[in-house]
This record gives sequence, structure tokens and C-alpha cells, in this order.
Amino acid sequence: MPPHPPPPKPGVIPLAPLSLGDILNGSMSTVGRYWKQLFGIAVLVYGGALLVTLAALGIAYSATSDSLDKVVDAAQYDDSLDSDVVAPLVIAFALVFLVAVLAMVIANAAIMAACPAVLQEAVLGRRTTLGAVWRRAWARVPAVIGAMLLPWLVAMLVMAIFMVSYVVLIVSLVSDDASGAWAVLGFLLLLACIPVAVWVWVLFSLAPAAVVFESQRPVAALRRSARLVKGSWWRIFGISMLAWVIAMIAGYIVQMPLTIIGMMSSMPGMADMGPEPGVGEALTAMAGYLGFIMLGSMISQIIAATFPPLVTGLLYVGQRIRRENLAPALAEAAAPH
Repeated sequence: MPPHPPPPKPGVIPLAPLSLGDILNGSMSTVGRYWKQLFGIAVLVYGGALLVTLAALGIAYSATSDSLDKVVDAAQYDDSLDSDVVAPLVIAFALVFLVAVLAMVIANAAIMAACPAVLQEAVLGRRTTLGAVWRRAWARVPAVIGAMLLPWLVAMLVMAIFMVSYVVLIVSLVSDDASGAWAVLGFLLLLACIPVAVWVWVLFSLAPAAVVFESQRPVAALRRSARLVKGSWWRIFGISMLAWVIAMIAGYIVQMPLTIIGMMSSMPGMADMGPEPGVGEALTAMAGYLGFIMLGSMISQIIAATFPPLVTGLLYVGQRIRRENLAPALAEAAAPH
């Protein structure tokens, strides 16, 4: 019998059931071919989120600078503070935190929508522009937020249980009372919640791709993801975790040199500071360090935000090829007309 011809490959993946190598190579090829679109949108959304957060921080600092100086002086001279001084700081920076969280949620949703939008063209081997990807992704951001709301809530619940149990444990150790039992209960509850959180995360991990590829509504996308993941949970979990590990290592490799450069650039300014520097003087002296830290964090965040969703998007395509025989439809769509 003559050998079977290789499956067609109009884009970054062969139009056949995808192996681990196909998914990783396809994700890396997508980054190589469409890096301008991916990184351009990432810079836009994360840069916008950073600017919004810095603006909120600047407004909060200008509104509470007097209270902040009193807190610094009180810490230096071991003075007590009135609630009228502390309360404005707590309220102001709680609002800054809320603004930062909302900005990051929108930015992450935009990236999670942009990666499948790029993959739609990458799988078919078609060119696209940053503007086209942006229009397609931004239109689906509300649906992506809706689809990922349940996994995010589960993750926040686990984090809240961890923080509460940790705080109760510290308080029990310091005050030497019986509240340590509550910390142990919280720890046991955390151990029970972690597997549930991971199961939910994997079960609905293909929802953003379904939102973009099929223009699904949030609830329909969650159901679609659950159907595609069923029977392949461990495979999708393993490949997704591998993608996150690769992204974390790549981000660390990029961030570490920038951190060292930032420390070296800030040493002269920090050496010239007086014995009792003010907040403004300290921030000015550390401006170079903070700038390189933010640059490294942004690059690391871009890598961590783009590579795993690309892998997840190709997992979605691979599951549809395996279960729904999507390959002929993709081949027809990729054929020149």
C-alpha cells in the first residue's frame, strides 16, 4: 500500500489530530509570525492598564500626601497615629487597588480574546493586521469576561480562604489564644478547594476560544468548553501546565537582567540621599530601578499572557479536529478561492 500523504498544513499546524509537539510548535510559530499583532495589543492593553493605575496612584498620593508624611514621621519617631490620619490612606489606596484590579481584568480579557483571534488566521495561514485583530478581540472582551467570571471567582475564593487562614494563624501565634483551630480549619478547607479550583479552571479553559472562534455567549461558551474537555481533562491539564511553566521560565529569563540593570542604575542616586530622605526623594532616587522593574514585569507579563492562551486555543482546535472532524472544513477555508 502506498504511504498516506501528510495532512495539509496551510498555517502553523497540520490539519490533523494534534500532538503535544504540534501544539507547542504551532504556538511558537504563531508568536514568530504574528508577534507584531500579539505584542502590539499586549503593549496597548497592559500599557493602558498601567497608565490608569499610575494615574489613580498619583491622584491618591496628591490627595493624601500630608497623611502619608505624618505616617512616615510617626514610624520614624514611634509616635501614635489618629484614625483621622490612617483612614484616608486606607480608603485611597483601597480604591487604587480596585482600579488596578479592574484594569487588569479588562487587559487580561483583551489578551485572551486576541490570541484566538490571531489563531483564526494563523491556522489557515492567512495574514492579518493589528487593527483587524484588535477589532475582533475588543468586540468579544465582554463575553470573555463573562465566560471567565466563574473560574476567576473560584480562584478568588481559594485565595481568600488562604489569606484568612494565614492571618488567623499569625494572630493566634502572636496572641497565644485558641484561634489556631480556625486556622487549621481554614487550611483544611483550602486543601479541599484547590482540587476543585483546578478542575473548574481546566473544565472551562477552552471557553475564551469558543467565545472568539464561534462567537458564543458566555454561558454557551462554558458549556462548549466542558463538552470539549470531557474525556481529555488530564491531557489538557498537563499541556496547559507545561505552557505556563515555559512562559514563567521565559519571563524570568527576560526579567532578571533588567532587574540587575535597574539596581545598578539606581545605586548613585540612592548613595546621594540624605540620612532622612522624604518619600519624594526616595522615589526619585529609585526611579531607574522602578522603571526597569516595570519594564521587566511588563515584558514578563506579555509572555505569560500570550503563550498559554495560544496553547489553549490550539487545544481547542485540536479537540474539535479529534471530535468533530474539523480538518476538512479548515482545509476548505484555507484553500485559495
